[in-house]
Amino acid sequence: MDDLLRDFLTESNEGLSQLDRDIVELERQPDSTELINRIFRAIHTIKGTCGFLDLTRLERVAHATESVLVLVRERKLGVSRPVIDDVLAGVDAIKAILQVIETSGAEPPGTDAEAIARLEARLGGPTPAPEADASRGTIELFDTGEVIPVHAPPDVAPAAASGTSPAVPAEAAVPTASTGAAPSPAPKGESGDQRQGVADSSLRVNVVLLDKLMNLVGELVLGRNQLIQLTAGQEGSVFEAPVQHLNRVTTDLQEAVMKTRMQPVGAAWGKLPRLVRDLAAASGKQIELVMSGAETELDRQILQAIQDPLTHMVRNSADHGIEAPDVRVANGKGRAGTIHLNAFHEGGHVILEIRDDGAGINVDRVRQKAVERGLVKAEAAAALSEQQVLRFIFEPGFSTAAQVTNVSGRGVGMDVVRSNIERIGGAVELASRMGEGATVRIKIPLTLAIVSALVVTAGSQVFAIPQIGVVELVRVTEEQQGRVQEMHGTRFYRLRDTLLPLVDLAALLALNHATRTTEANIVVCQVGALRFGLVVDDVYDTQEIVVKPMGRLVKHVAVYSGCTILGDGRVIMILDPAGIAATAMPSGQSERTREAEAHAAASDSGERESVLLFDAGFAALQAVPLRQVARLEEFTSAQLEEADGRLLVQYRGALLPVIPANPAMDVRARDPRPVVVLGRDGQAMGLAVDEIRDIVEEHLKLEATARRPGVRGVGVIGGRATEVIDPRHFLAVAGHDLQEEQP
Repeated sequence: MDDLLRDFLTESNEGLSQLDRDIVELERQPDSTELINRIFRAIHTIKGTCGFLDLTRLERVAHATESVLVLVRERKLGVSRPVIDDVLAGVDAIKAILQVIETSGAEPPGTDAEAIARLEARLGGPTPAPEADASRGTIELFDTGEVIPVHAPPDVAPAAASGTSPAVPAEAAVPTASTGAAPSPAPKGESGDQRQGVADSSLRVNVVLLDKLMNLVGELVLGRNQLIQLTAGQEGSVFEAPVQHLNRVTTDLQEAVMKTRMQPVGAAWGKLPRLVRDLAAASGKQIELVMSGAETELDRQILQAIQDPLTHMVRNSADHGIEAPDVRVANGKGRAGTIHLNAFHEGGHVILEIRDDGAGINVDRVRQKAVERGLVKAEAAAALSEQQVLRFIFEPGFSTAAQVTNVSGRGVGMDVVRSNIERIGGAVELASRMGEGATVRIKIPLTLAIVSALVVTAGSQVFAIPQIGVVELVRVTEEQQGRVQEMHGTRFYRLRDTLLPLVDLAALLALNHATRTTEANIVVCQVGALRFGLVVDDVYDTQEIVVKPMGRLVKHVAVYSGCTILGDGRVIMILDPAGIAATAMPSGQSERTREAEAHAAASDSGERESVLLFDAGFAALQAVPLRQVARLEEFTSAQLEEADGRLLVQYRGALLPVIPANPAMDVRARDPRPVVVLGRDGQAMGLAVDEIRDIVEEHLKLEATARRPGVRGVGVIGGRATEVIDPRHFLAVAGHDLQEEQP
């Protein structure tokens, strides 16, 4: 059953449940204009939608019932008990047909001759057929009376002029209440008590109530965290088992409530096809919009926040990206350009991609414009990579358009897109190939109500950093102090091939802290295309925290995005990486950062990606692209359970299979055991390893083919021969169906 038919059944059953009460009440108040109009609108809505869905039998009954109600509304027919009986007979016939549609998904064959004859007798003869033509349906507009023809499928047989369908066996007819016959039997193997109607499977709930329920679940999560912390150091406590049960139930309840707030991302795409069509007509271009992943779900709060950025991205692709038909033909392309809009889950986040096959972005033109605007010096701009140059597009007022159109070209929009996405904890990336097109990749969290956060300390104060903004953690030992350099008054840390600007959290917040001389902890944060290192004193575990709004006295402080309550009852502040970047690295420092990047690394036109390195007891290190890693965990031997001949762990409300990366590995031999969680929700497994080594940025090129199961090939990473594993192999070993490509 498709969604359109399901929605029609839900709304029709809701209307009919009220209709029975209204009709009975009309018999007691025959002069009530409000009741008559309400009854008429309910039947009219059903009849109008029937024509659109090609439910011809249901439409004929509704049309005859509506015709009698028209006479009642115009006071040409009095409200009497016989008239009410005839209307109720029509309503019962409608209910019987809807019941069959619910169980079978299709309208049953047959006639409703008795109910229709009783209604037509009130009209003084047969009513005209509701169709404007034998092969076409109609929708009658209630306010104007205009009849709009709607084409029916070619395999639908024309209705007879009398408004009845061709003769069918008597047993195929749907009985009505007037005949006293029983409704259609339930499908084989399913009793009437077990069968659930479409209307019974859904419920309309006010959004305010859902928000209140979410807040209450948040308080329950805080209480659970407090109980877990109280019993953490008490082995053998009588409260241990009840607290574990409470933890599981709370996690399930939290996920269930969060699902009620989820909506498909396709709800934010409704106006985009019309937008692209209008832009194509105005510019003389031929543009096709291809959308996939519309069923991907997001919190409704985030869905509302991304509607405007999505609209601007698609508008930019249509106006700036797609070329005119003649230009495309001259460049060896088809006359029609294509904009692909895709949504999918990746590593606990939702990724939105807007990709076009247009002209791409002229990097040299962007570089030149950045120098003209004084965003970077000419010598520094020449050394910047293409990816670094593309960041200028997100600067306020930046535009390379030769002329201003009624759509774009004034340099307003891309900076707003970035700020709106970063405000909800997301990130925007831009990639382009000249002559081939451009891709905008937006990474956003699933929800903002309850998030995973990293708990850190700075200057004896505790803070939480949302994990979506954290790329990695770096421990700087005494031997690595030489990697910290100062350039143009800003401290940088040489992280692999890049210079990472450092922000000391304690110094930024003017907290009392001792000067670090030997070791430091750096939290690498990502804000859009910018990465910086947040220097903290200590790093603790990650926690699921409930985001609470800040009071009005501290709302203006940009470095905070909210507050939360820890398990021990302490209220701590949630840091905002975007606010920290704006406060600690104002526009005056942005040019110095770009110059440092330009002098630190040579221009690199090839694409690199983050790779996780780990040791699994083989002679060579193992590697896996970081985009295929959901989380890094450590599980104790007590958490590992054996069932069905494999190791399992209770993880985030489900059972997570744990597979050793090396068949010779004894998973329980190391306690706790490092585990790399691969895959996504519903298709995830834990890969047990010996040690997590590093995260590097590399050209992931396989130089040799694989000879061992589970290995894609061998490449050179960090100057060493490294085996690149195949996550699909281990997911298949864990028992997952891999018909769809893993992220």
